[in-house]
Amino acid sequence: MSEPPFTIRIRSENNQDMDWFVNPDEVTFRQTLEVFSQIIPDSSPTAFEYEDEDGDRITVRSDEEMRDMFSYYFRELSDEDRDRGLFPPLIIFPKQPKTPQIRNIHGLKVRTGSQAEEKTVSMGRQQMNILNKNPAGVGFESILSCGEITKESLHYERMIGAGNGGQVYKAIHKPTGKIMAVKEIEVHIAVPEQRQIILELEILYKCNCRMIISFYGAFFFENRISICTEFMDGGSLDLYMPVNELVLGQISLSVIEGMLYMWNLKILHRDIKPYNILVNTAGQVKLCDFGVSTQLVKSIATTFLGTNVYMAPERLQGHDYGIPAEVWSLGVTLFELATGKLPFATLNTNERNSVLQPIEIMKVIIEEPQIKLPMGQFSQNLIDFVNRCLHKMPALRLSGQDLLSHPFMRSQQSLIPSVISQLVSTKKQFLNNS
Repeated sequence: MSEPPFTIRIRSENNQDMDWFVNPDEVTFRQTLEVFSQIIPDSSPTAFEYEDEDGDRITVRSDEEMRDMFSYYFRELSDEDRDRGLFPPLIIFPKQPKTPQIRNIHGLKVRTGSQAEEKTVSMGRQQMNILNKNPAGVGFESILSCGEITKESLHYERMIGAGNGGQVYKAIHKPTGKIMAVKEIEVHIAVPEQRQIILELEILYKCNCRMIISFYGAFFFENRISICTEFMDGGSLDLYMPVNELVLGQISLSVIEGMLYMWNLKILHRDIKPYNILVNTAGQVKLCDFGVSTQLVKSIATTFLGTNVYMAPERLQGHDYGIPAEVWSLGVTLFELATGKLPFATLNTNERNSVLQPIEIMKVIIEEPQIKLPMGQFSQNLIDFVNRCLHKMPALRLSGQDLLSHPFMRSQQSLIPSVISQLVSTKKQFLNNS
């Protein structure tokens, strides 16, 4: 039985952490050394170490020893974490640096213990941009992480989205010229709770995953929290429905990789839906709007009209929920992206849906059998994948570790950015000509 993907955390001699999301059945010892040489300047390690349960260092010098390390890692997982699909990072320590290399073809990011000392590794073969402690020479990430992003430091160009949860603006950070998206949400929260929200949002700042939107910072101003993130010029996927199966496969691959990364860090997204999946003309797909703050979620709950139709039945019923609820939301999202409709007949009739009360919508989701993707229009693999995400019983859904091993996901093989790039460019051209 193959083991699920998880995160290897590469820790250098000066305690810098670099996260690498790997499939243990595919990664090799030689590939690991190649990654070391590309992300650690002035070094070329020939081996690495990991710690056993007693804290002793075990050296790895071959594929066989690497397999032993993976076996040890999965043996040490608790049954509870394995059942929930939660896999903490495996920390490894490169040894014997020799040759200088600065290229990084894997797009990894370096995270240090202090946000003010953040180091960023650019994608492709660009040289690493190392941020230092000198305030005059710090980069964009350090400016924001030090709390220097404020209302006054932003120039708002235009509103790019609005909803019951708040408004989203395209803005420029004036000190750096960086374009970003700023989401403003009106909240009425005391100062201690505001601090808690900021602390929880910093979780996103620490995430190093190409499938998760870059989080730059957050601040409060006149009872509004402003959340500043990377700007994606293609907007959210609700603008593109329905999409064909090839595009949907690429979207699924990106979204699941982002979800697995967060789950490995024991963080739930809590709000998977087309509106929270962004695309750009570079062909990237990224998750955004994580509901990481319980305080924030509670404070804006009354501003939402109706019920979140992407929530799993167990969440709507007030039961404990976890990764299976995220898998349900993924299933609803993929069904809607494929068809432009929700997988419930009652909710697809606009006239009827407009007069449904929240309690009625909840009843539909909990009790009404969901629609299945039509045969003939979609492959059997996609139909089965979505069906297995949408079981009413959480235990019967695809588990987090089974998502990528399903035939529909295995058929995707690898990301093809041009597929998404063409979708976004075609849409933008249509809007410009209309």
